[in-house]
Amino acid sequence: MSDPRGERGDITTARVTVEGADLQMLAGVNDGNLVELGRATGARVALRGDHLSLTGEADAVAKAEAVAAALVTLVRDGHTVSADDVLRLALSERPADTPGAVSGALVLPGARRGVQAKTPGQAEYLRKIAEHDIVVGIGPAGTGKTYLAVAAAVDALMRKRVRRIVLARPAVEAGESLGFLPGDMQAKVDPYLRPLYDALDDLIPFERIQKLIESRTIEVAPLAFMRGRTLGDSFVILDEAQNATGMQMKMFLTRLGVNSKIVITGDKTQVDLPRREDSGLMQVERILHGIEGIAFHYFNEADVVRHRLVRDIIRAYNEDAAGGG
Repeated sequence: MSDPRGERGDITTARVTVEGADLQMLAGVNDGNLVELGRATGARVALRGDHLSLTGEADAVAKAEAVAAALVTLVRDGHTVSADDVLRLALSERPADTPGAVSGALVLPGARRGVQAKTPGQAEYLRKIAEHDIVVGIGPAGTGKTYLAVAAAVDALMRKRVRRIVLARPAVEAGESLGFLPGDMQAKVDPYLRPLYDALDDLIPFERIQKLIESRTIEVAPLAFMRGRTLGDSFVILDEAQNATGMQMKMFLTRLGVNSKIVITGDKTQVDLPRREDSGLMQVERILHGIEGIAFHYFNEADVVRHRLVRDIIRAYNEDAAGGG
């Protein structure tokens, strides 16, 4: 991919060929991708004819070369790349393991669009969902835990691998209580379930979602509504599981029926229960490791796919927590 490099003192230069790649797509709007490549790696980046020229200290150039090679591969494969994609690759320990080079795509029949994993971590998460009956996805905000789980559920439904999708959330957030919210029961629970509706809306036309909900093919409900049920032929997702109690989590897990799959998602840093140790997510992490058919997947800041500032905010909070601040 790269040509032999020349060295001058502590400064190293490398060249990465861009033949076969759309240069405008590679560089990004106002050369934003190249600017981000330089900012994220510390190397000076210039597009010169049929190659990228990378100059700087040896470590910076080596990192920039790996990221640039991955970007070129993505663009050659027809992927659209952004400055956020550049940053994700720069944060990855192995930029060559790009989403274009690993299995991590869902082509949803009849849906608005397919879903492509944006990081190796997301691709691994989708693989675990495909291969296990219960998957627990743990990580910070913006890593795609819920969205990818919903996409996998929609994929299973459309391919007739399951007969219905059940999406659940604990109705405990920021100290609120359902009884103090205005309106009837549906009005009370809708704010808690809105993120699940949003994920569905991004994948399926609104009119079809309404029909699927009316026919109970897709059910969105608070976790408390799961008690006493057996969920067979279903793809079941429990979102914001850090706010489920230990008893609620046990109740939920024992709803698993024949030909069903469960995905549990949560963020251990956002427990809104009065006592953090009561979190059912913390409990399953302690006691369910090592059981065949159950997989745990841990996301990190390199998997954040929201605005780049989300990643910086998560890092700042983690550093403050580690410092005891």
